[in-house]
Amino acid sequence: MADGPEPPFLMVVEDVFRRASHGGRGVRVTGRVERGRVRVGDEVEVVGFGAGAATVPVLAVEVGGLRAAGAGAGTNAGVVLPGSVAGVLERGQVLAEPGTVGACRGFVGDLAVLAADQGGVELRDGVRLAVHVRAAAVTGTLALLKGTEVLRPLHQGAVAVALEHPVPVERGQRFAVRHAGRAVGSGSVTGLPG
Repeated sequence: MADGPEPPFLMVVEDVFRRASHGGRGVRVTGRVERGRVRVGDEVEVVGFGAGAATVPVLAVEVGGLRAAGAGAGTNAGVVLPGSVAGVLERGQVLAEPGTVGACRGFVGDLAVLAADQGGVELRDGVRLAVHVRAAAVTGTLALLKGTEVLRPLHQGAVAVALEHPVPVERGQRFAVRHAGRAVGSGSVTGLPG
C-alpha cells in the first residue's frame, strides 16, 4: 500500500546564528523538523512574533554539521537563509511551507492543572501566565470558560488564552503554562480564532 502525500514542511526555530557560514551572506537557523521535508532551493515562510509574510529561499541545509541536500521529519537540522531576514528571526518561530501555518494572538484549549505538590496552583480568570508552545514562550492572559470560576490543582477545564505576541499555533498542539516561575499545567489547543 502506497504512502499518502508528504505533509507540508514545518521546522521549529530553536536557535538563530546571525553570522552563518555560507559566505557570510546568510543566517543559520537550527531546530527539529517536525514534519515534511526541506531541500536546498525551497521557499519557506518565517511564521510568528510579527515576522509578517517573510518568504525566503533555503540557501543550504546542514544535518549533523555537514551540508546535505535536505532534511526530513524527526531530524535536527540547520537551515541557512538569506541575511536579509536576520532581524526578524527568533526562537519560537517556525519555518514552514508558505501558506500552511498561521500565527495567532490567542487560542481556546483544555488545560489540566498539576497537583499542588508538583507546582499546581488555583488559576482564576484574568491571571497572567507564561505560555509555552513548541519553543515559543510568551505572556498570556487566561479566561476560564463554561461558567468555571477557578481551576484548582488536579482539575481540568476549558480556557481561552490571549497572547501578547502572535505565535504559530495549530489545533491539537500541546501547550504548557507557568506561573511565578513554576510549571502549573498543560493542555492542548482545541480552537483558533476566526
